[in-house]
Amino acid sequence: MNIAERIAQLRALMAEKNIFAYIVPTADFHQSEYVGEHFKAREYITGFSGSYGTAVICQEDACLWTDGRYFFQAEKELEGTGVRLMKMFVGDTPSITEYLVDVVPSGSTVAFDGRVLSMGEGQEYENILSAKGITISYSEDLIDAIWQDRPSLSESPAFFLEEKYSGESIISKLNRVHKVMEENGATIHAIASLDDICWLLNVRGDDVDFFPLLLSYAIVKMDKVELYVDEKKMNNQILDEFKKANVVLHPYNDIYQDIQKLDASETILIDPMKMNYALYKNIPCKIVEAANPTILMKAMKNDIELDNIKSAHIKDGVAITKFMYWVKNRYDKEVITELSSIEKLTSLRAAQEGYIRDSFEPLCAYKDHAAMMHYSPSKKSDVQLKGGAFFLNDTGGGYYEGSTDITRTFVLGSVDQQMKKYFTAVVRGMMNLARAKFLYGCYGYNLDVLARQPIWSLDLDYQCGTGHGVGYLANVHEPPTGFRWYVVPSKNEHHKLEEGMVITDEPGIYEDGQFGIRIENEFIVRKGVKNKYGQFMYFETITFAPIDLDGIDPEEMSRSEREWLNNYHKEVYEKIGPHLTEEERTWLKEYTRPI
Repeated sequence: MNIAERIAQLRALMAEKNIFAYIVPTADFHQSEYVGEHFKAREYITGFSGSYGTAVICQEDACLWTDGRYFFQAEKELEGTGVRLMKMFVGDTPSITEYLVDVVPSGSTVAFDGRVLSMGEGQEYENILSAKGITISYSEDLIDAIWQDRPSLSESPAFFLEEKYSGESIISKLNRVHKVMEENGATIHAIASLDDICWLLNVRGDDVDFFPLLLSYAIVKMDKVELYVDEKKMNNQILDEFKKANVVLHPYNDIYQDIQKLDASETILIDPMKMNYALYKNIPCKIVEAANPTILMKAMKNDIELDNIKSAHIKDGVAITKFMYWVKNRYDKEVITELSSIEKLTSLRAAQEGYIRDSFEPLCAYKDHAAMMHYSPSKKSDVQLKGGAFFLNDTGGGYYEGSTDITRTFVLGSVDQQMKKYFTAVVRGMMNLARAKFLYGCYGYNLDVLARQPIWSLDLDYQCGTGHGVGYLANVHEPPTGFRWYVVPSKNEHHKLEEGMVITDEPGIYEDGQFGIRIENEFIVRKGVKNKYGQFMYFETITFAPIDLDGIDPEEMSRSEREWLNNYHKEVYEKIGPHLTEEERTWLKEYTRPI
């Protein structure tokens, strides 16, 4: 069936059940940012393949809400489907709740699968729509009823992350969580977010595209952990470690029945941003709402994790540098396409010891494709690389030593002076943020302007954040901090910058139908000098790969900016050069030369 036929079938089912509007988010049962094939219901019903968006299907209308990263992509993918694009945060575009209040008649029903909506989203729909006399139904998985060949849930095995990688035992982590539970007056803590569970129990899996996470729920008690997971995925090492920490296994889907059996006298700690609405509605006891304690704990990496992550970045820098050498020297001698370049880069990463998989879907975009911030090539869209244009690649590797996220934009052939001016502005923005010194207590939104200023000075902007936290072999987009010039509560990037956090720095310029430029490094938040003014902080850059000097106009840079870039490139050569062939090293010497 094509998209229009799928929507028609869904509408027929909605009519049978007297449902006026049906909501389909981009989510699994755990509010994961990226989801396994089984959970790609929104893509199935709309055809939009981006990682973020929510569809609302009514009898006479169908709409998709997504943000600025995906406008261009969504317009192309929704063409001919009958689904309208709703550009979030632009002009007078209504929010989903505003739209529903406007179009759904009083006395009608709005439905969704409550397992794929967060508790907060479900409550918002419940509160706003009920005021208009609209009924909420949260137990309807209508997509499953029409998706005949829906992929099954993953059955891939899990693996244990030893302390030489995690830096802390399960028991130690549980003790820290118990302390926060006590501070909140809670005797139980329910966790539905996969990265929090995997971090807490030092286990990883293969159930989510690119992210090594394990489909599971956890109920943490003071004396044990009830873990809801497919036991067939567990090996003997995991079972032995779980026994030491008194982690008891239960079937994955039993959580919804078991949580109803909790004693009403208990107090349960839950994170409304990290729990689905259906699970929340089944809780029978007193609820305390707060952020999962594990969110901040896992964001503030320990010394072993940080040493490992820095090691992973050297390996990744070797792969990226070899890739850059290959692309720039071969694109005009053989046929290289977006897709074949991804295969090459993945093979270069796979050659590095400790490589597990890419840390997210590779985004390799040539020329005008790069104007779509999160474009990922397909067989239908794939194009050959040629001269006179930019080639943007936003990719990452997952290693036992941690996850990486790096973007480089390569100049193929030569580009005009205006494009160099834009390229240089992006590099300057990245450097400005990387060089920041600031007092402890700053948030990402206090510093975001440093990256945007060179771009704003050109009367340009980019419609996304400047950076995000990075998880350790988990979510590549990790809360609770990041860089953007405005606060978006749903992004959970509102915590002050803490020592040990690993964050990206990735400004860009994107001109629809022409080109896209992004340069991305990662850094660690570090403590600097402490004096009468307070605790000063700074960023330690941990990404090492050349920034293409063919796109740089030195006249657009200040002396201090040139010095920073020269010093950075000196480090790139010293750290990456020894791992290259003699021919590659000679090339790298040229592309890390002082300017």
